[in-house]
Amino acid sequence: MWDDAFPSFLIGLREGLEAGLIVSVLVATLVRSDQRARLPHVWTGVAAAIGLSMSFGAVLTFTAANLPGKSQEAFGGTLSLVAVVFVTAMVFWMRRSARTFSGEIKQKVTAALGMGAGVLIATSFLAVGREGLETALFLWTTAQAAGSSSGPLAGAAVGLLIAAALCWGLYRRVLHINLTRFFSITGAVLIVIAAGVLGYGMRDLQEATVIPGGTSYAFDLSAHLDPASWYVTVVQGTLNLTPQMTWLQVGVYGAYLAIVMTLFVRGVRGAAPAKPVPVGSAAAVAAEPTAGASAPAEGAKPVVLAATDVAGAARRVSVPLDSAEAEQPATPAVTRAKSPADPDPGAGRSAAPAPAGGESGSVSVDADKTAASAGIEAEAGPSATSASEDEPASEGAKSAEPASSSPKKTSAPADGAEPPVATPSTPRRFPRWTVPAALVAVPALIAGIAIAAGGGKPASGTPVVEVSAADCGKGFTAPKPGRQTFQVRNTGSRTSEIYLIDPISNAVYGEVEGIAPGTTRALIATVGTGSYAWRCVPNGGKAVTSAAVRVSAGGGSVQAVVPVSEKDLAAPLAAYRTYVDQGLADLQTKTRTLQSDLDADKLDQARKDWLPAHTQYASLGAAYGTFADFDAKINGRTAGLAGGVDDPAFTGFHRIEYGLWHGQAAATLAPYAKQLAADVDALRKDFPKQDFDPADLPLRTHEILENTLHRELSGNADYGSGTELATTEANLDGTRELLTLLRPLIDKRNAKVIPAVDTWMRRTEQLVLAQRAEDGTWTPLDKLSDTDRQRLDGSVGQLLEELAPIPDLLEIRKAA
Repeated sequence: MWDDAFPSFLIGLREGLEAGLIVSVLVATLVRSDQRARLPHVWTGVAAAIGLSMSFGAVLTFTAANLPGKSQEAFGGTLSLVAVVFVTAMVFWMRRSARTFSGEIKQKVTAALGMGAGVLIATSFLAVGREGLETALFLWTTAQAAGSSSGPLAGAAVGLLIAAALCWGLYRRVLHINLTRFFSITGAVLIVIAAGVLGYGMRDLQEATVIPGGTSYAFDLSAHLDPASWYVTVVQGTLNLTPQMTWLQVGVYGAYLAIVMTLFVRGVRGAAPAKPVPVGSAAAVAAEPTAGASAPAEGAKPVVLAATDVAGAARRVSVPLDSAEAEQPATPAVTRAKSPADPDPGAGRSAAPAPAGGESGSVSVDADKTAASAGIEAEAGPSATSASEDEPASEGAKSAEPASSSPKKTSAPADGAEPPVATPSTPRRFPRWTVPAALVAVPALIAGIAIAAGGGKPASGTPVVEVSAADCGKGFTAPKPGRQTFQVRNTGSRTSEIYLIDPISNAVYGEVEGIAPGTTRALIATVGTGSYAWRCVPNGGKAVTSAAVRVSAGGGSVQAVVPVSEKDLAAPLAAYRTYVDQGLADLQTKTRTLQSDLDADKLDQARKDWLPAHTQYASLGAAYGTFADFDAKINGRTAGLAGGVDDPAFTGFHRIEYGLWHGQAAATLAPYAKQLAADVDALRKDFPKQDFDPADLPLRTHEILENTLHRELSGNADYGSGTELATTEANLDGTRELLTLLRPLIDKRNAKVIPAVDTWMRRTEQLVLAQRAEDGTWTPLDKLSDTDRQRLDGSVGQLLEELAPIPDLLEIRKAA
């Protein structure tokens, strides 16, 4: 769990600190402006932003959960890419804006104070909401990569708690943090983590077949590294580097890391001042009186200027101090005489020197200071605990504005004052690129040491089986009873399908599909009493079976799946094609009747005849995958259409349904009925020539009702007739027809499946038919009671659970 927590911990810490600093600036500005009564408005906006972020995370979670397998992979992969874009933009934005963002927020709050409570709420909501949405998106992608939410959520919680504690300390001025350094280091770490998320997203898209190359592996260390070992777990959990990666993963990982890290490091280095200037010249400028200023009175006490005055003067003449000099402990640089007209009680005291080692961006937040003087922004120069560029550190340590920017004009030090002495700069101990380079090199070094220590040997206790067209199952010996993980390595020259089978019945215990040459994949199977052998089926080649081994001691019986071939599905497929063809003939008759009703301006009769025609088409649901473009024309919805119900591409049953139940004239709907009848005729003519994939039959037993649950039973497929339950009944009929044809094959492989399916099919149908009145009308879905709605959804959900094993039982396998 904790190996998956580090990326989310870092994002929680960083985003939490950003949001916390924003809230601190908002609060400090209101307190400084004596507007404490407006603080509830800030907290209202913050609470709304937190609620939006949590809702966004919930939407992502439930959206992914309701998608089928490959769609989930595509959805997760796409959001991983979006998360990488957001994190990259956030890293660069914070590096660039850390120096100024508190001032910008202060200006927005000041403007909002004069425009009412709503504007102030919106200001805090927008400022914090962006950080929250970024956090929710990145946490979701890291949880998807980890395969579990406990570790990422725990890491994020810890990071947010620490961020809250840091912000409280900054607000109370008990902590000083160098924000520039903090955001630079965490930014470099996040770039490395984002590179791993990008690689993970590419792998998801490859598994969803959106991007090719899913079996083209750049390296495969599965046989050398134990996936359960601590070092593999840590590297995979933190950096998303896996023992097996495709060429695309490696390419995008390396390219992203090289390009983005280079730009980031250059930006960090470019942010530092480039040219040193002697302290004396800067001090002279700081000491130079402004035009019209009175000369110091004779005998007046000298006032020592702090290093902040020197640095401020250097900025005003556009001559930067060397960054190393700015990091030295501040020392008194120059004195000026005190005028009697300047009655400062602290005139005889030196301004407090900057803390040792104070670098750009040292911060603290005080409710009694404005955001600018609190020093939250990480600007170049001395510690923000001294003074900001535009505000003096104390009333008694004001630096005079220079009258001229000419560096030649200097003023002599006051009598008895020590001349300014330049402090030699201390060279940086390590180059700036050291930390980012270490972050990239350390994981690679750990992996290399682990491989070297393993000596290229297989992970302890994991059987390794070499397979190829010439020698299938090399190294295979009688396995131990129980659940086993076999590392299957393809030593041949062709991508192959590998099966662990019972050589007597050809039943399959486990399989690995599409294993590329030179790669290793894990095959997990439960071993019991019986015979075992390997069957290798290379692409374009003949199947090769290894010698059999016998397991007899200590193992019980194990259920294996008897493979299905295309020949096994040939008879059910032919019978189903006949069923669909006859259904299309009946559909032609019913659509022509509907067309005649509208041509004769018989709207009431058209409403009666619409439903039988539509349910007839719905009962052919298993053929959706082979109807090509005809399905969109005959039964399409408005989803994805820019014009909605008025879009010209919205045709077929649902377009006529919308018009019939929304008061449109028969003359308006007659052209759509004519087009519908023509499309059905074209489908009937084209259907015998369409390819019907035999593998679709087992899939459709589950997908028809899955589609029903997501469309009809969610109300998304109703355009006014309120007949979603009638369509549900038609879909049940189509599923039952398929099960009748496939039942012999299912019973042969698992006799318990069909009885369980029949039980829940009857229960579901009873609940549906209970909503049909004697006159044939149906209760609209939105008129069902909450109890009836929950019962129906629960029954369909359980029916889908019972149907779920069928596609796997009847999957076409080359082992057959």
